[in-house]
Amino acid sequence: MTRDLRFPGAVVAVLVVVAGVSAYPLLRYASGEIVLAVAAGALLSMLNVLLGFLAIERSFEKSYTTFLKYVIGGMGVRLLLMLGGMLLLIVAVRVHALALMVSMLVFYVIYLAMEIAYIQKKMSAKNRD
Repeated sequence: MTRDLRFPGAVVAVLVVVAGVSAYPLLRYASGEIVLAVAAGALLSMLNVLLGFLAIERSFEKSYTTFLKYVIGGMGVRLLLMLGGMLLLIVAVRVHALALMVSMLVFYVIYLAMEIAYIQKKMSAKNRD
C-alpha cells in the first residue's frame, strides 16, 4: 500500500502559512514566552493530525468497523495525548497557558477540518472504484 503524502504536505503548508501570517504580530507585540507557547501549541496540534493521518491510512482498506475503531478510538487517544502534552508544557516547562491553549485550539480546528475533508475525499474515491 502506498501512502498519499499530499495530506502531510498540506499540513506542513498550513503551518508555514499561519506561521508566516502570525510571525510579525507575535514577534512585534508578544513576549518570548507567548511566542514559545504558540509554537508549542502549533507543533502539538500538528503531531496530533499527523497521528490521525497514520490511523486513517493504516485502517482505510480494512472493514468499516475496524476503520471507525481506528479513527474514532484513535481520536480519543490523541486527545488524551494532547491533554498530557499540554499539562506537561504548562506544569513542567511553564509555558504561557492561555497562548498555548489558544494556539492548540486554532490549529486543532483547522487540522480537524482538513482531516475530515481528507477522509471524505478518500471515501468518495473508494466508492467510485
